[in-house]
Amino acid sequence: MNTAANGSGMRTSFLARAGFASPLVVLALAVLVVAVLSAIPLVLPIGSMYWDVFVYYDAANRIASGQVPVTDFFTPVGPLGYYLFSGFLAVFPNAHPTLIAHWSLLPVTVPLMALILWDVDRRSRLTAFGLLVPFLIFALLPFNTREFYPFPGSDGFGIYNRHASQLIYVLVAALVFVQQRKLLTAIVIATMAALFFLKITGFVAGGLIAAFALLAGRLPLRHALVSAGIFLAMLALVEIPTGMVSRYIIDIAILISLNSETIGPRFFQAASNGFGIIAPAGILALVLMWSDRAALTRQFASGWRNRNAGELAVAINRGPFWLIAMIASGILFETQNTGSQAFIFFWPVVLGILLHTPALLPRPKLFVTVFTLAAAIALPPMVKVLERAARTYIGTVKNVALDHSNLGTLGDVSMREAVAERVDRMLRFYPQHRHLYDDLVATGELPTPIFYSDFDFQVIYLATTSRAVDSIRALEAAKGVRFETMMSLNFVNPFPYLMDRLAPRHIAIGADPTRAVPPPGSQEDRAVADTDIVLYPTCPPTTSNAELYKLYEKPLADHLRIKLDDCYDAFVHPKYAAALGLGPAAQ
Repeated sequence: MNTAANGSGMRTSFLARAGFASPLVVLALAVLVVAVLSAIPLVLPIGSMYWDVFVYYDAANRIASGQVPVTDFFTPVGPLGYYLFSGFLAVFPNAHPTLIAHWSLLPVTVPLMALILWDVDRRSRLTAFGLLVPFLIFALLPFNTREFYPFPGSDGFGIYNRHASQLIYVLVAALVFVQQRKLLTAIVIATMAALFFLKITGFVAGGLIAAFALLAGRLPLRHALVSAGIFLAMLALVEIPTGMVSRYIIDIAILISLNSETIGPRFFQAASNGFGIIAPAGILALVLMWSDRAALTRQFASGWRNRNAGELAVAINRGPFWLIAMIASGILFETQNTGSQAFIFFWPVVLGILLHTPALLPRPKLFVTVFTLAAAIALPPMVKVLERAARTYIGTVKNVALDHSNLGTLGDVSMREAVAERVDRMLRFYPQHRHLYDDLVATGELPTPIFYSDFDFQVIYLATTSRAVDSIRALEAAKGVRFETMMSLNFVNPFPYLMDRLAPRHIAIGADPTRAVPPPGSQEDRAVADTDIVLYPTCPPTTSNAELYKLYEKPLADHLRIKLDDCYDAFVHPKYAAALGLGPAAQ
């Protein structure tokens, strides 16, 4: 898509003269705001599936203890996000979990975006801001473009997916607007490498877009080959000393096998969830092709007749075909996502189309149609994120903070008074009626279909985790023992991080037994069998926790099950039997 000619006329003199209005200055100020907000403790509203951020803290604690993602523990996505988060956490230990997890990709995206803005700003400052403002909305506000719960709250889940969407946004912005070929090649290499180690579906979607750019002549074949060569060399540099790349590819194959039955239906789910953007994008592509059908037919016919790849590339390098590529890659990427900033990378293509709309002024009906459809594609994601941020943060004035003593920043959340009251009641109800929930688990059902999204469940998990830390410390002090390795039969395992202990190697983090936990082998069995204490939450019992127990029941056979407190059972290694006065070893 040719954007260079139109961009030169979009610069306004007052923006060009105002140094403070430079997009690079605005980007730098945004980074400064992030640094300030990361340095101070904040209490933010809890959101649905908030506990997803615990996965990052589990990974950071493992990395700090010397474990290597993929190599030493199974991960649901690539290792890059965990390393970035670990570094961010080391610099900003007081940052709020939902913010630091969301912002941890900025060390990658901000430099790449700065290069794009530097190149575009020389031709059109307004176009540069057109790329920058949406990027900042999505990169700074930790919200998905879809809600999963009626109450407003911070989105602690979908972080991997938001990160990949933001990287693809940077990739598309570069492919559409960057004119310097060497700079474009460097950005493509960096974004594709980051996507590969971040989330493989993002890499595949980005690869599809890059392949289209190659066909459209935006990425010359020579530069594409150079990019591929450098990318493969980077993989080799990682693989040779660590073996991480091959292990990562094996893990991807395992995840595909675990999710093979749901992949097909998820294409339809992704298309239906994104219908509000996909439909206007498809219609706009058809409108543009029809309005320019004579020129398109002529160019394609000439290129095909003359076997001229350059003419064919010029014909392909048009807005409607870019939109089709975005639709295909967007649906593909969203097939495996629960929570995301879906389809935000359509915007650079839409902006490129809008730069050509002044030429349509002599055709007012077409002009209005194109502008309306472009707005229908671009505005909903931005408006939704801004609206959700406003509802969440303005609503904090009537929230109450969680009272805790052991959670650190993970407990810096607030909730509505009605949620707090329900939490108090359910914390008494669950232990008294545990048999009821055991019976429910036996039927294979949760209390509600959106149980893990319920704010009260998330707050109860935090409260019971804090109590469990107290219970473990009390047990250790009373019996003169120390549990060095800790595991949890649950989706998350915050205990090693909270208590400065170790997590067992080879055990999956983000342990969703239906999607992201492979059947344990001998290596995993040994690791579980050697673990000092394995925590089992019971307020309330859930199907996923029961499935995890079944997976690891064999290596836990020699562990001694105790009631740690009203909301936690624990499986203790037999070497502690005598000290705890339990089992045959105590006799």
